Amino acid sequence: MSPRNSTELLNSKMGRRSFLKMGALTSVGAVAVCSASEPIVKATPQQLKEAYPGSKKVKTICTHCSVGCGIIAEVKDGVWVRQEVAQEHPVSLGGHCCKGADLIDKVRSTNRLRYPTVKKDGVWERIGWDEALDSVSAQIQALQKKYGPDSIMMLGSAKVSNEQSYYIRKFAAFMGTNNIDHQARI
Repeated sequence: MSPRNSTELLNSKMGRRSFLKMGALTSVGAVAVCSASEPIVKATPQQLKEAYPGSKKVKTICTHCSVGCGIIAEVKDGVWVRQEVAQEHPVSLGGHCCKGADLIDKVRSTNRLRYPTVKKDGVWERIGWDEALDSVSAQIQALQKKYGPDSIMMLGSAKVSNEQSYYIRKFAAFMGTNNIDHQARI
């Protein structure tokens, strides 16, 4: 009996062997389609060299971890448009991990939070920084009052300096807790 609608299709059972056959067939079909297609217009060597004419190359470092690998960011009109590995960087020596290779996508992501928001009546609304900080501090104070100072914790980072680590530790002590950890353990 063949499924007549999407509900029946979702509820139908497929054996392991049938699933593997369909997967193999789909893979072969995808490879055949991809390998047969040619680009409409081939890029010129100049276009490959400079994809964004008039852009500026900026040497910077990856901020994902404490290694600090080198990146050359290509910026046009204040927007990060492309990146390359810094070949002569003394730390990364022209290499990147998968996080560094994807850094531009993280920076330009539409999911990136750029300003404080709060959910009111089921809808996210933009709020000011002062309101956000006041709200967070009130919540922290309420937690401390109800559950004690050890109900909160501070989280450090691989990219903070020794001085910043000192401030995080001092802030934790000021809040009355020894609960401090590092993001690399998460």
